[in-house]
Amino acid sequence: MTDTILSLRNVKTQYGKKVIHENVNLDVRRGEIIGIIGGSGSGKTVLLRTILGLNRHTFGKIEIFGKEYHTLSTKEKHKIEQRWGVLFQDGALYSSLTVMENIDVALKEYTKLSTTTRNEIALLKIFLAGLPLDSAELMPSELSGGMRKRASLARALAMDPEILFLDEPTAGLDPITASGFDELLKTLQHALGFTVFLVTHDLDTLYTICDRVAVLAEKRIYAIGTIDELVQNPYPWIQEYFNGPRGRSAKMKPCGEK
Repeated sequence: MTDTILSLRNVKTQYGKKVIHENVNLDVRRGEIIGIIGGSGSGKTVLLRTILGLNRHTFGKIEIFGKEYHTLSTKEKHKIEQRWGVLFQDGALYSSLTVMENIDVALKEYTKLSTTTRNEIALLKIFLAGLPLDSAELMPSELSGGMRKRASLARALAMDPEILFLDEPTAGLDPITASGFDELLKTLQHALGFTVFLVTHDLDTLYTICDRVAVLAEKRIYAIGTIDELVQNPYPWIQEYFNGPRGRSAKMKPCGEK
């Protein structure tokens, strides 16, 4: 995995006079699952939203698929957007649309496929996300928390993305449901070969599926590596995170157990 799919160089973000990130440097390798962690207020979600162009960075360069997305024309941006999928923390499903209609939004906007073909694709994504096919006609309000996350994952997979951006996908889920989501994501990533950029605070998720972990601290990527490498880092927050009670508990659990 030497091909870089996403690259950040000296990225700075701020709101007014408040600097959130400064000199952020990061390379994400094609085909890996990379976890982004950090303390409260470190700007994990801000970083994800900045990469997606939902926030504007004030300095530095962000390249995805070898192109600086933020400098592209609207038409060129749309081509890039067809190559990624996004799952926000709350799922962000359209409340007035069914699960199938939510998945169809991107297919309808970016393709010229027939309604029948789009519906078949939507059903396939629902199946891949581990949902029963009859959930296609349900509204988001009729879904459990775990089902909403899976429906959001199905929508994120609609365009067969090369990279998935996930913001706290297991937040608010019970341990069994969260474990099931982790295993599903790992299985799909292995089968389909996409890259995953995962913002999380869930230690179990990190141990279960992540190839590398990047630590946001002191407004930058303070450290990056495998968990085995990070646990040797003397930085106090990293030591407390991985070697504290919850970190030791996550490490001791068999792979896949929450």
